[in-house]
Amino acid sequence: MRTLLVILATVVGAGAAAAQEKVVIEMPGALAGLPFSSAVRVGNLVFLSGQIGVKPGTRELAEGGIEGQTRQTMENIKAVLEYAGSGLDRVVKCTVFLGNIADYAAMNAVYASFFPQDPPARSTMAASGLALSAAVEIECIAVVGGGK
Repeated sequence: MRTLLVILATVVGAGAAAAQEKVVIEMPGALAGLPFSSAVRVGNLVFLSGQIGVKPGTRELAEGGIEGQTRQTMENIKAVLEYAGSGLDRVVKCTVFLGNIADYAAMNAVYASFFPQDPPARSTMAASGLALSAAVEIECIAVVGGGK
């Protein structure tokens, strides 16, 4: 009986460890040669790299200032989440980096439109210099698989 319990514990433990393996998610059309992944999944969580408001497959920032860049950033986040098997309604935490804290209200208005109900936890801070001189960068953590 003790041997059976040890075997069972080993099999269950191996299954749990496999479920926690790191899976790198690379979006089709992602710019090559960058030292980070679009996202990484561990268990039922997906961790997105920071997204900025570039048009997909380019290094060109969206037009329209902070509003346009925030909208494009959120669309980029939405695309990565969907590719990873999640969605905006499954986001549990976001961190927002602003090139200028004076853009907070304008960014927040656009951001809020993407989370009309049950918004995720969020932190916002000013940063000194974002990639490609972007006005905003947002990173997220979301749940994948299973029910809400």
